[in-house]
Amino acid sequence: RGDYSAGEHVGFYTDKKTGLPVYSLYGKTRKPTPEMLKNIDVLVYDIQDIGCRSYTFISTMGYAMEAAAENNIDFVVLDRPNPLGGNKIEGAIVEEGYYSMVSAFPIPYVYGLTCGELANLLNKEKLLAGKKSCNLIVVPMKGWKRKMKFEDTGLEWVLSSPHIPHAYSAPYYVATGVMGELGVFTEGVGYTLPFQIYAAEWIDPYKLADAMNALGLKGVIFRPVVFKPYYGKWAKKEMKGVRIHIIDADKFNLMGLQFMFMDVHHTMYPDIDVYALSKTRHNMFDKVTGSSKIRETFFKNYKYSDIEQIMNKDVENFRKLSKKYYLYK
Repeated sequence: RGDYSAGEHVGFYTDKKTGLPVYSLYGKTRKPTPEMLKNIDVLVYDIQDIGCRSYTFISTMGYAMEAAAENNIDFVVLDRPNPLGGNKIEGAIVEEGYYSMVSAFPIPYVYGLTCGELANLLNKEKLLAGKKSCNLIVVPMKGWKRKMKFEDTGLEWVLSSPHIPHAYSAPYYVATGVMGELGVFTEGVGYTLPFQIYAAEWIDPYKLADAMNALGLKGVIFRPVVFKPYYGKWAKKEMKGVRIHIIDADKFNLMGLQFMFMDVHHTMYPDIDVYALSKTRHNMFDKVTGSSKIRETFFKNYKYSDIEQIMNKDVENFRKLSKKYYLYK
């Protein structure tokens, strides 16, 4: 009920208001156990997602679908809007050996489906563990269109997690989250602008803003920013960089933006070895990106152009596949 921080351990407890048992699926146990499902007739998934593979709600959905299949329980998805819309697809499909809670299924980083559409795809394409399929029922939305962002729906946004406080937070998460896994730059978590910043202690914010704006990207602008995070790794330290202002997320590659930043950063600060500084985080970086190829290729020369093809190679094939499961136009 909102009294735990992101990533904080939550054990079993009984909800005081309803008297119902509450089980955490974000710890050692990630899939509902037979004991949890005892006396359960139907499992219902009614969670607002943000349209990005590493945001783990869809992983939990898939694991719960597997449990439903194994225990012969109906699985119902109450569909919800994808805040990124239903047309944007970015990133490569997860490769064998890199599946994890942040990359649970072979889908792109930005997958362009609602949770209901994704559930249908996972179920019918046999992408669940052991190629299982459950008795799936998707309850569709009324009035949603693929071109809609969450702000277009007229619905109120209830923060989906502490650092996704707004409907417009979703594209920023995509544009900074992978970089944040390196632990070298702050993406704004710990401050009032989570996932909206590229910053470090050594950066000249004015020169960086000029360099990023000089890329001439449509749909995004950059403003110098200096701030001190309130908590986290860089708490009370002066961080300098740029605030990202996304005007139209459909006009540029969200996932690629953080690599464009690191490309520009390397040109400005060639003596700062981001790869060496992030050595202990490479495993998690690979899990989030879905393979080691992006890391191995990008950090050779710090050139975004070196990884564009790798990042986008699966987009059109996945678009073709996913269209079979569209519930909305």
